[in-house]
Amino acid sequence: MPDNPTRRRLLQGLAGCGAVQALYAAVKPVRITGLDVFDIRLPATDAEVAAGVQNQYTVAKVTTDAGVSGYSFAGPPPRAAAAAKEAIAGKDLFNVTSQLQAGLWKSGGVEHAVWDAVGKIANRPVYQLLGGNKDRVPAYLTCVWQGPADQQQVSFKQQVDMAVKIKNAGFKGMKIRVWRPDPLDDVEVCRRIKEATGENFHLMFDRTAEMPVSMAGQPIWDFETGLHVARELQKAGAYWLEEPFARSDYISPAKLAERVDILITGGEGYSALEPFRECLLHRTYDILQPDGRQAGGIFRCREVGVLSESFHVPTILHGTMSLLLAGWLQATLAIGSPWQEMALITPPLLPEEQWAPALKVLKSKQMFTFEQGELLAPPYPGIGLDVDEEAIERYRVKG
Repeated sequence: MPDNPTRRRLLQGLAGCGAVQALYAAVKPVRITGLDVFDIRLPATDAEVAAGVQNQYTVAKVTTDAGVSGYSFAGPPPRAAAAAKEAIAGKDLFNVTSQLQAGLWKSGGVEHAVWDAVGKIANRPVYQLLGGNKDRVPAYLTCVWQGPADQQQVSFKQQVDMAVKIKNAGFKGMKIRVWRPDPLDDVEVCRRIKEATGENFHLMFDRTAEMPVSMAGQPIWDFETGLHVARELQKAGAYWLEEPFARSDYISPAKLAERVDILITGGEGYSALEPFRECLLHRTYDILQPDGRQAGGIFRCREVGVLSESFHVPTILHGTMSLLLAGWLQATLAIGSPWQEMALITPPLLPEEQWAPALKVLKSKQMFTFEQGELLAPPYPGIGLDVDEEAIERYRVKG
């Protein structure tokens, strides 16, 4: 039996015309030659940093034998660089699946850098390479005030004022924690925010139930507590309640979702496809929320989106902020998600104020564009950041 021809042998066996030879040259694999992980620190005053302005990032730089480098600002921690490098070194840049199988899924930020290089060579944004056709998405801001995590130090008025500020800035929604010792206090906040912002402004609440008790100050709710809070938030006009129970509990959120109209959401803590599949089989959540890094990267989030679509369950990524958001946004647009989370916002800052120092490492001095509350796809290939490589080296933290 004759051998099945490989792609190269097939191309070689075709007519020896110049067009075919050019095609053969064009499909030669691009190899990954290295990975560099390092921190950068951008100029900002002590007062700005204290106020919540972001000026430090962990950069992942993937180099290739084509002379094109891909960048991500989503890590991983430098101590994890060796394992990530082993997963990708010498591999075909475009064969992302083999890299994930080799362990790249453990370093979602490096996967973003791989896709950045892929998109630059293809001269296309990643979301288009993955089949996306939406070039914009409504954005909502997740706000966490400085101080104790349970937000008891934040007055109702502060939260209402921030919601009004966000709405006036053109954004479509806001998410806050439901972490106060008495969750009915957060229900009251919901009522006041909805009175101030109206029906068309979406207000989400996040329990993040498995956050350490030392941070949240609250144990995981029992079912009756979750049901009571969900019903009260529903009456007050909340849009969704996120992670009301333990992440390993696929049953309680499903029971809750059956008994209330408010959306029940979750999924940010999962790092493999299996938990998402279990959620879908048990109807655990009305919306799945993979994290753009924790879930394994852009391609893994796209896989979750395809899986969820077959169950008619929307996928909305758990979000991030500033330069990190670039990879998350590409996944969001590839999936066609109805929302993009921007987190964490430190009130009273708005996104552009919080990420201002990061513009120093971009040639265009423009990170993301908003239009009528929607986040637009950047006009650049890869993950959409026109990186100034000289500036990145200038702000690199030595040692």
